[in-house]
Amino acid sequence: MPPQILTGKEVELLLAQPSGVDAKGLRDKAMLEVMYATGIRVTELIDLNVEDVNLELGILKCTSAKKSRVIPLYPAALRALSVYLKEVRLLMVDDPREQALFVNVGGARMSRQGFWKILKSYQEKAGIQKDITPHTLRHSFAVHLLENGADLRAIQEMLGHADISSTQIYTHVIKNQLKDVYQKAHPRA
Repeated sequence: MPPQILTGKEVELLLAQPSGVDAKGLRDKAMLEVMYATGIRVTELIDLNVEDVNLELGILKCTSAKKSRVIPLYPAALRALSVYLKEVRLLMVDDPREQALFVNVGGARMSRQGFWKILKSYQEKAGIQKDITPHTLRHSFAVHLLENGADLRAIQEMLGHADISSTQIYTHVIKNQLKDVYQKAHPRA
């Protein structure tokens, strides 16, 4: 079964949900933008520390158990992250020594369950009928890059896949989409 993918419109709807008026909304906007901008796993997101972000270079360093990788951030994700870091995060943390990039309202590191609940609430607000999980954003990131001409090896590197075969699943999604378009649009299909 192919992975669940959001359309470009659904991504826009989802990313437009967090209101940028309060600390929680600004934090949520930054988390969602970072997830879609980088394709990282939810565990990698909540494991990020402040030192893993370089706003000047527009990159994020993601370190998993096996290896470290550097992933670029698009301008909107960079802006959301910058606002969060400069205006919100320090207000949310209890202990100034806290290294976690994303913290919950109690000031401690965000949990997987906490992020999942946040994602579900914005899915509902956006009116998206698909069942979105954090991995849906990862899959959407990969497919949208492929659709726009990104190199499969570059996507493999950004996703942190050791084997290219793990990344090739996304080419099957593209091929299936092409078949659907062909079947619907070709006059003799």
